Amino acid sequence: MLIILLGAGNGLENGLKNEFSNDAINTIWVYSGMTSMPHNGMKPGRHIQFTNADIEEIKRTVPGVVHISTQTNIYGQTQVNYKNEQGSFEIRASYPGHRHIEKLEILEGRFINEADIMGFRKVTILSISVKNALFKEEDAIGKYIRINNIPVKVVGIFDDSGGEKGRQQIYLPVTTAQKVFSMQNRIDNFMMTINTTSLEESNAIAEKIRAKVAERHNFAIEDQNAVFISNKIKELKKFTNIFDGVNIFIWIIGIGTIIAGIVGVSNIMTIVVKERTKEIGIRKALGATPFSVVSLIVQEAIIITSVAGYFGLVAGVGLLEAVAKNIPPTQFFDRPEVDIMIAVYATILLVVAGTLAGIFPAMKAAQIKPVVALRDE
Repeated sequence: MLIILLGAGNGLENGLKNEFSNDAINTIWVYSGMTSMPHNGMKPGRHIQFTNADIEEIKRTVPGVVHISTQTNIYGQTQVNYKNEQGSFEIRASYPGHRHIEKLEILEGRFINEADIMGFRKVTILSISVKNALFKEEDAIGKYIRINNIPVKVVGIFDDSGGEKGRQQIYLPVTTAQKVFSMQNRIDNFMMTINTTSLEESNAIAEKIRAKVAERHNFAIEDQNAVFISNKIKELKKFTNIFDGVNIFIWIIGIGTIIAGIVGVSNIMTIVVKERTKEIGIRKALGATPFSVVSLIVQEAIIITSVAGYFGLVAGVGLLEAVAKNIPPTQFFDRPEVDIMIAVYATILLVVAGTLAGIFPAMKAAQIKPVVALRDE
């Protein structure tokens, strides 16, 4: 039971870690909202619209920011064509730093660079799924696809570990997308990696970002509805604390299960002593010492707990292996496993505890007088 509980707990924790591993952990995401309080003579209810200048200002003035980008989606009908192949895919406008934020794996070519941003270049980076759908077995690098009948050159192919949705995307330089799709200089949101994994330092950086955005868009810094900031380090810490509590709960249940097993062994040994009273009396009548009687009972307890512990260990690990192979990983559960050393230590603990549980019936057996034992029915 302890092995299964620990494995299930690790499976939940692995699923959570997979969710966070799709993006860089040390990231801060900033989403626009609507003001909820008046400020500097301006009424509440204003929508905050980010622009490219916000990203440039944050990059220039907020210490600790490493990579910064936007994840602005192009909405509406978008048709992507290559020769006779066509499809509708998710198109995102981004900066060069985006590949580090979402941990994109570049399979061929390159990602967006600063020259693409500054030169409004009509280039694109395709996910591996989009490349396969449009180009089949043909090489895509250097070829042109058409997005809403506008030719765009393919300069890179990427893969995204974030699941199938991430593999159905096309990236364009943000300035190119804004020009092609008449977005002016607007962006939906922006995100960044920072140079720390400390919760305190990341919170301080997040507050500086809020202050800078509040200054640029003229809203009260304490207005939480104007801008929403997601600190992934803070979120990870919160979930880590939850799983620490879950692990403690699992250990309490597991140890309770072991204690129940120990009580069971003790009861079994008490019954064994009762059934073998006459045998113990004969042994003592023939000269057996109290130590030999205690040793006999304790050895039997050790054998019972050792065999049961070993089969329990094998059964628990086997069940976890079967579950891991037959249940596909999800965002909440993946790779139920247990540290083999913890499993071994738990088994040893069970054997030691079982030995201790056998001592009390053994001491009771050692105190039996031969005459009384031989009269026992």
